[in-house]
Formats: sequence, structure tokens, C-alpha cells
Amino acid sequence: MKNTGIWLDKEKAHIVTIENDEVDFLTIKSEVENYHVSGGSGTKFKGGPQDVVQDSKYSDREKQQLKTYFKTIVSHINESNKIAIFGPAETPNKFVKELKEKYKPVGAKVVNVERSDSMTDNQIKAMVRTFFKNH
Repeated sequence: MKNTGIWLDKEKAHIVTIENDEVDFLTIKSEVENYHVSGGSGTKFKGGPQDVVQDSKYSDREKQQLKTYFKTIVSHINESNKIAIFGPAETPNKFVKELKEKYKPVGAKVVNVERSDSMTDNQIKAMVRTFFKNH
């Protein structure tokens, strides 16, 4: 039985795979850009050049980068029997939604999605071990 726990946010995914009491730990960095755009003009004079923020353009680019990031994660977990997903904010839920829409066989293996704040690598390993020991 190959069980996999994933702790992920927009920056990185920590994948913990447990098979025959052997623990494998892998970190995947995402290519998702951070879109903190500061507003305001480039000059103090009235009528000077303005920075135009195109929210939909940034949003679309972020969605594409997330899809690429998720595809990379899926390539590492598609052999798993059970998958548990952890992480802060919305990224784990977006990942599960993507699994259920685009990677249905992998999405069917998801047994848990849980909010979890940042942790050290060892804390993530321990959390995944404990989760699969109890389930």
C-alpha cells in the first residue's frame, strides 16, 4: 500500500510517500509568480504616466502557472493508493478541484483535505505518518 501526504501552498509542495514503512520526502517548488502590484503614478506631477494594473491578465497567468504546478505534483503521486492533502489558504482546495476535473483517477484516491499552517519538514512527515496510522 502506497500512501501519500502532500502539504502544499502556492510556493512549494512537500510530498511524503509511505510504502512498506519506508518514508520518502520530496519538495517541488512552484513557478507561480507573486503578484503584489503597487499602485500609484510614476511621477508626482498631475497627469503623469500611470501604472495600469490588468487584474484579469495576472489572474489568468496565475491560473496557468497553478495548472502547470499541479500537473507536476500529479506526476509524482499518480501511483499512490491513498492521498491526504494539507496546507494553508485556498491552494489545497484548488488542487483537489483540479484533480477531480482533470485527473479523475488520482482525484478518486483523495481521502482527506485539511487546513494546516506552515510546518517544518519533520513535522510534515510526522503528521502524514500519524494520519495514515489512524486511518
